[in-house]
Amino acid sequence: NASSIFWSVSIRFGYVFPAKWRPGLWATAKRYMPSVSFVVIPTKRCRSKGTESSISTVAVGLSKEPRTSRLILRGSPSMTMKSELTIIIPAKNEAKLIPNLLSSLILQDYPQISSTKIYLADAGSTDGTPEIASSYGKWLDIDVIPGGLPSVGRNAGASRACTPYVLFIDADIELLDQTLIRRTMELAKRRDLHCVTTNIVCPGGSRWDRMLYQGNNFMQQLSRLYKPFSTGMFMLFDKAQFDALGGFHEQALYAEDYLLSQKVKGGKFGIVRESVQTTNRRFKKMGHLKLIRLFLNTALHTHRESFFLRDHKYWHSEA
Repeated sequence: NASSIFWSVSIRFGYVFPAKWRPGLWATAKRYMPSVSFVVIPTKRCRSKGTESSISTVAVGLSKEPRTSRLILRGSPSMTMKSELTIIIPAKNEAKLIPNLLSSLILQDYPQISSTKIYLADAGSTDGTPEIASSYGKWLDIDVIPGGLPSVGRNAGASRACTPYVLFIDADIELLDQTLIRRTMELAKRRDLHCVTTNIVCPGGSRWDRMLYQGNNFMQQLSRLYKPFSTGMFMLFDKAQFDALGGFHEQALYAEDYLLSQKVKGGKFGIVRESVQTTNRRFKKMGHLKLIRLFLNTALHTHRESFFLRDHKYWHSEA
């Protein structure tokens, strides 16, 4: 129809609309997303993994935040620049939430986001998660690979990466700050950090949920003084250091991200400002008291690997 054609043509030629129009235009863009034009750019994968040349499909960059509205034009240099980053997302039955994450990745202002390889490590989803992720190939360079437990899926993606940095993101995360990945990369390179994370917020949760995540953020800040603590919700690693540390412990049935971050040197750990958004589904399924008890035991058993190899039914609570 006329509205669809107008939106497609407007985006194609990079018209910039007045700020007061943008919220309404964003809603229109989401409704007519299939009509948004995109370009196809050939890229080469890492030869060391024995893979062939591939085709990356890149979308026009849209923005739902007027203050950082950004349109990527056809032929933009940012589309052809080689990315220094690989993103790995472990997932199982995340059909309801994975669109939020992938849509927020499209909107990131990291210049090479369109050419950044993304691996979705799927652990046998039965709800269409792989198909949904693959449909974002119009806008992101995304591949679905076999996964398992989060540690297995993350390691599987990292083993395929041939970039200086790898970013691990959980499937139920949303990046509302469109500058987050760019600033995380800048911080890591500027200070030569081995691991960078950020804060976690849960705006849709209860007061208890929000307080517990605030406590998590506080402990994360304190950890810089002794041994770093980061969750796998959002964890950037220098790839060489990740490999040197042995990656995630694949036999760990709980807190594999905590175990790995504890190996990072204090002076090489950073926390970038702002946050990522998550849900309160874990609290709903396991209960606040059980999770608080589990987290306290994690701190008390830091040096007892056997504690993390036991099944605490943490992943059994996943949908």
